[in-house]
Amino acid sequence: MTYCVAIKTRAGLVFLSDSRTNAGLDMISTYRKMIIYEKKGDRFMVLLSAGNLSISQSVREMLQVEKIIDHPDAEPITIWNAKSMFDAARVLGAAVRHVHERDAAALKAGGVDFNVSMIFGGQIAGEGMRLYQIYSPGNFIEATAETPYFQIGESKYGKPVLDRVITPLTPLDEAAKCALVSMDSTLKSNLSVGLPLDMVVYEADKLESDRIVCIDEQNPYFNMLRDNWGKKLREMFDSLEDPVWNGDATDIPLKKIGKHSPLKKISTPEEKLI
Repeated sequence: MTYCVAIKTRAGLVFLSDSRTNAGLDMISTYRKMIIYEKKGDRFMVLLSAGNLSISQSVREMLQVEKIIDHPDAEPITIWNAKSMFDAARVLGAAVRHVHERDAAALKAGGVDFNVSMIFGGQIAGEGMRLYQIYSPGNFIEATAETPYFQIGESKYGKPVLDRVITPLTPLDEAAKCALVSMDSTLKSNLSVGLPLDMVVYEADKLESDRIVCIDEQNPYFNMLRDNWGKKLREMFDSLEDPVWNGDATDIPLKKIGKHSPLKKISTPEEKLI
């Protein structure tokens, strides 16, 4: 299992991935799931991967040399000469399908599904930032203002904070902080996701980034965030009023009849459910 998240705001992009790969409780390894493609002044792209490790590694290798040809006389498109992130995502999709054609039948014969999912985002000179999620068949969707982030892998634990915090107007450092809180929530609830983490923060229109960090168990900022997030959550929880059941005065009653009635008790075998 893994957890990767990427966020797109007007200010820039945030990419975060864990590095744990496991095939059982006693087969735990560390494999980095992020790769950066940068040609300063021309393009900056980041790829995150989840799913079957052998497939994702094959796709990453294939992406370096994959080409798509739209017309017989046209120059082949690669991730290094694509004029748009959309075309670069098409190249990635073609690489996924290439690996599928080569390996899917053999994997199926061995009882293994062709399972890979990827996040691919960045910026190419001449257009704005774009962010895509790529699926096993090689098709993809793009992040929008309504859905400004993507997750792959073990996504459910880290999703609530993203939904509550992230908008297109979220400042870049705040988006990075939110991604780390999302990762901490996942680390807390799922042992199959683990340190170290890889993080990249990209500022819009820079076409390069030096905000790249590997976060391990000794990282002071991440340890501060983990400790304080847990502490503040507990303080906030304790500040909420407990539900009142005994009729005492309260401005916020829980036991109050609304448009739906409480559940009916069944007391004898003869009573009907409906």
